[in-house]
Amino acid sequence: MFRGFITDIPGIDVGHAHNIDAGTGCTVVLCKKGAVAGVDVRGSAPGTRETDLIRPGNLIEKIHAVMLSGGSAFGLAAADGAMEYLEQNGIGFDVGKTKVPIVASAVLFDLYYKDWRIRPDKQMGYEACTNVRSAFFEQGSVGAGTGATVGKILGMKNSMKGGVGTASICIPNGAIVGAILAVNSFGDCIDPLTGEIIAGAKNPDTGGFLCTKSYMLSNGLNKTVSIGNTTIGVVATNARLTKEQANKIASMAHDGLARSINPVHTMLDGDTIFVMSTCEVDAELNTLGVAAVEVVARAVVNAVKSANNVS
Repeated sequence: MFRGFITDIPGIDVGHAHNIDAGTGCTVVLCKKGAVAGVDVRGSAPGTRETDLIRPGNLIEKIHAVMLSGGSAFGLAAADGAMEYLEQNGIGFDVGKTKVPIVASAVLFDLYYKDWRIRPDKQMGYEACTNVRSAFFEQGSVGAGTGATVGKILGMKNSMKGGVGTASICIPNGAIVGAILAVNSFGDCIDPLTGEIIAGAKNPDTGGFLCTKSYMLSNGLNKTVSIGNTTIGVVATNARLTKEQANKIASMAHDGLARSINPVHTMLDGDTIFVMSTCEVDAELNTLGVAAVEVVARAVVNAVKSANNVS
C-alpha cells in the first residue's frame, strides 16, 4: 500500500521519541539490513556524526540507521541509544568479536524552545528505536521536530512551529523515493506550488508574514539574531545506488530545501541531508535526483502544515 511516507520503501522504518514538556526529541530512520549511504551538508553550523565515514573513498558502504535529533550538539548522544539497540539485535558491521552498528546523525538547535537543560540522550535514542513503525507514523511537532521552529529573524516570539514531515513518490521500474525532514529553519517555509509563505517570521505590527528575504534585503541582519536553526533529514530509495551515486543524490536533494525554504543554507543553519538506498531495483540516476528534490520539498510543506500551530 502506497501512503506517501518514507516507510513506503520496504526495509525503512521510522520511530519517534520526545519529551513534550521539555520541547525536544529525536527521530530514527532504521534499515536493519543496511543501506548504501550518502550525505551532503550545506548549512554552515552543522552538528553531525559519521558524515566523513560515508563519503566516497572511505571504508564503510552501508549504514544501519540515521538519528535525527534536537538538543544541538548534546543531541548527538541519542545515536548511542540506536547503537545499543542495533547491537542487541545483532545488527552492524561485522568485526569478528561483535557487530558494530553504523549510525549516522545530525542535530538541530531547539534549546531556546522550552527547557534547554533536557536534551535527547542515549535513553531517548533507544526508545525511538523501540517505537519504529514500517507504515504510518506521526508528523508535525513530534520526535526531532518537537522543539522545531521556523522564521526566527525577529526572534522566537515572532517565529512559528516547525516539525517533522515526510513524503514519497513512485517513479518508473518500481522505484520509490521518500524523504523525512525535521524542519527548524532560520528562513520562511514556502509552498513551491504557489510560491506563498506557509510558515515563518511574523510581522509584530500586523500579525501577518514578515517575509524574511525581503526584510533582510531592506534591513540586513542583526548580529544578535537567533542561532537556533537547522533542517535535517533523510532521503531513502529502493533503487540501487553506489556510494558515489548516493552522495550525488544527497547533493541534488538540497534543491528541495531551496524550493521550500527561503533563505536556506545560511551561516545560521546546519542543513544536512542523508541518503539511504536499499538497492532492490534499477532506476535512472537523474530521475532519482529529480524525485529526491520533489519529496524533500513536499516533506518540508507537510512538516509545517502538520505542526501544532499551523492550519
